[in-house]
Amino acid sequence: MPKISLRAFAVPSLHHQTNKQTNKQTNKQTNIPNKFSKKSPKTNNMKKIALFATILSFYATASFAQVSTTASQTANLVLSNAIDMTFTANNTATGPLVSMPFTTTADYASGVVSSAQALKVRSNKTFNIQVKSSATNFSYTGTTVPSPVMPVATVLDVKVSANGTGGAIAGTFANYTDITSTNQNLITGGTYGGNQTFSVMYQATPGWSYPAGTYAVDVVYTATQQ
Repeated sequence: MPKISLRAFAVPSLHHQTNKQTNKQTNKQTNIPNKFSKKSPKTNNMKKIALFATILSFYATASFAQVSTTASQTANLVLSNAIDMTFTANNTATGPLVSMPFTTTADYASGVVSSAQALKVRSNKTFNIQVKSSATNFSYTGTTVPSPVMPVATVLDVKVSANGTGGAIAGTFANYTDITSTNQNLITGGTYGGNQTFSVMYQATPGWSYPAGTYAVDVVYTATQQ
């Protein structure tokens, strides 16, 4: 009977081969360049340049930025009520002399009328204008003794011949009205402004009973703010 001899052979382990193959594959995979895991030198340089440009821009902006500061103060306008009135002929509060000569019998019969006398009011508020004589009687300069007494109210009249005040002519002063020694409203409700003008005219009717001479009286205009 033939002898059967059993010899044991060392069979390479499948597991061992598999590990070797796996390692080889891993090594191969590891040696494959990965464009996503490793950036190229060109990309890195561009990023460095961009970062440097950003930093340089920041410092340039900081260096040339304007530096400013402020200061302030309050301006107070302290306004007071103000008004004045002048004659436009000489721009003063004392008007020129108004002369009304009586040289003919017609003058005595009909009376004498003056030229228009213009006045201007400047006011920051509405106003009224009043008129009066400075005395009850005219003063007399002449040769007659004793001096004649001529009442103002019965001889001298005034009227508003033009009104640019924005107000209303008071009473009967749109026509010739007696001037008395007591204030009378001439214009009411004049509006505020720097060129509120009006004009007046005088009429004198002394009649026949007074001797020659010069008869004078001041006519006073008063502008009062409302």
